[in-house]
Amino acid sequence: MEQNNQEQHQHHQTLTVASREDKKHWYDKWYKKMLLPPVILLIICLIYLFSFYSNNGDIIYKDSSLSGGTTITLKAELDVEALESYLKENIENVNIRKIADISTGKQIAILIDSSAEPSVLKPLVENFIGYNLTNENSSVEFSGSSLGRNFYKQLITAVIISFILMSLVIFALFRTFIPCIAVIFAAFADIVMTLAMVNILGIRLSVAGIAAFLMLIGYSVDTDILLTSAVLKKRGDTVNKRIHRAFKTGIFMTLTGLVAVIPAFLIVTGLPDSFRQIFLILGGGLSADIINTWLTNASIIKWYSDYKKIN
Repeated sequence: MEQNNQEQHQHHQTLTVASREDKKHWYDKWYKKMLLPPVILLIICLIYLFSFYSNNGDIIYKDSSLSGGTTITLKAELDVEALESYLKENIENVNIRKIADISTGKQIAILIDSSAEPSVLKPLVENFIGYNLTNENSSVEFSGSSLGRNFYKQLITAVIISFILMSLVIFALFRTFIPCIAVIFAAFADIVMTLAMVNILGIRLSVAGIAAFLMLIGYSVDTDILLTSAVLKKRGDTVNKRIHRAFKTGIFMTLTGLVAVIPAFLIVTGLPDSFRQIFLILGGGLSADIINTWLTNASIIKWYSDYKKIN
């Protein structure tokens, strides 16, 4: 009886070891192939952005805060298509968005964005709705074209400088070329994929939208630094186990961020459009980060560890 129990225990241990080896063998076999989907997606996004730039002369749609013009937020229930058609007969570059309560679908406001000056746009809107615009039923914002263009250039410069400084910090932290490039590549891919998503949705970015990309740089490198540190700076387990342990912590961090921003974008009503842009960009960027960290970066780090025989 005791001998049978020992044999069963040994058989159980053998199955456990075999199961672990199968899991390890599966990742060792497929991790290089896991690089292909995110790389192909990044190439598609880059091709789309180059095409977008050649057609529009810029890599984004800009609202009046970046290109200059007038933004009117009108608290009313109107026929948006009729208003847009009427305004386009009189002025160019008009963009109208409806703001609705997501729970009821009831229209609560209309956002009118145009390159025209307030003295031109405001009378046209008043003529269509049949009453004057006041501080109680609307808000009007205006920025000059030269001011908007200069502000846009400064914001883009700030994003580029932030990315360069982030890269320098990564190199100072790890001092190894391939892992550092993997972290920087993942952050770059997060920005490119999010930017392509924003353009496909036809969103006109405001100052807050550009600021959200600055925030995204910080969010993007968190999980990549966690992964790279776990693999290169810790010992005692196999590389696969260290990657798996970093994945459990990192995916929890990312999902926590998504749980915070996605409901805020979808459910909370009455938010300014700039806040919704921030939530959308962070949500898209964090989703892209799951792909670029745990498929792209993890595969590169695993490949590098195998090449350097890091146990």
